[in-house]
Amino acid sequence: MSTSPIAAALAGLNPPLPIGVAYSGGADSSALLIAATKCWPGQIEAFHVHHGLQRSADEFVRVCTAVCAKFRVPIHVVNVDAKHAAGESPEDAARRARYAALATSALSQGMKGVLLGQHADDQVETLLLALSRGAGLPGLSAMPAQFERGGMVFYRPLLQIPSAVLREWLMCQPVEFVDDPTNTDERYTRNRIRARLLPVLAQAFPQFRSTFARSARHAAQAQSVLIEVAIQDLAAAGNPPVITALQALSTARQANLLRHWLLLQQATPSAAQLDQLLHQVTACTTRGHRIHLKVANGHVTRQGGALHYTASYAEP
Repeated sequence: MSTSPIAAALAGLNPPLPIGVAYSGGADSSALLIAATKCWPGQIEAFHVHHGLQRSADEFVRVCTAVCAKFRVPIHVVNVDAKHAAGESPEDAARRARYAALATSALSQGMKGVLLGQHADDQVETLLLALSRGAGLPGLSAMPAQFERGGMVFYRPLLQIPSAVLREWLMCQPVEFVDDPTNTDERYTRNRIRARLLPVLAQAFPQFRSTFARSARHAAQAQSVLIEVAIQDLAAAGNPPVITALQALSTARQANLLRHWLLLQQATPSAAQLDQLLHQVTACTTRGHRIHLKVANGHVTRQGGALHYTASYAEP
């Protein structure tokens, strides 16, 4: 019997054990949970995040608990407050709350990592979202296969597998799962991409999932090189960076260094803010030239011959 794509993806992962599975009860995470229990029997624990954002949340908990009991997998239900602040994306707020809760709970249970169920369609949606926002290489890199947050390592082993393949495999398994009604709510941009764009792309470019994923990997590799260059340039220019050392670099390398330096300060500059900062660095040719620019949640100022960043308030 041939090995399923899911089993093959997990077999190639080889993570430290025991390991958790972020388990929503939906098709994707259900397929991941069942495949993981088959790959690593007795080494899997499920973590279900209860956002409290919809009426069906309690039903999700019931389904997840029943499935875990059937497969003898310990389950941990984590309640989070995912309400978003004014002007904040509900999706971003929920995602941050979810990862923070997963990391904290998995660490407390002695997990060495957490598996996430994002798949090839999710990767394409992420790339298209980044393109629609005019993102740079970090955004065009889409979702990494592995990352660390809150002291926990997260893995995405299914990024090469289309959603339809996961669901087809799951339908052959003796397991109940749920369909989240918010996944069809086209008020959310990601859902509009899923419902309207992906079917058209499939008709025009049948291999778009694999080719888009390849582009994302190229972007991620290029971004890695830019980070290496930024680290070297920042070491040479000083931290905080000396203005004359910045001026000795090309504009592109100045931008790369400044973006990296600001990220180290937990500040993400907008394109307009970075352009203005570059303009000020170029114009800073006299001892009395003053720099005081709003960047992210703080300000970049000139202090002596160097740039400094001061946050207006602590990042959450």
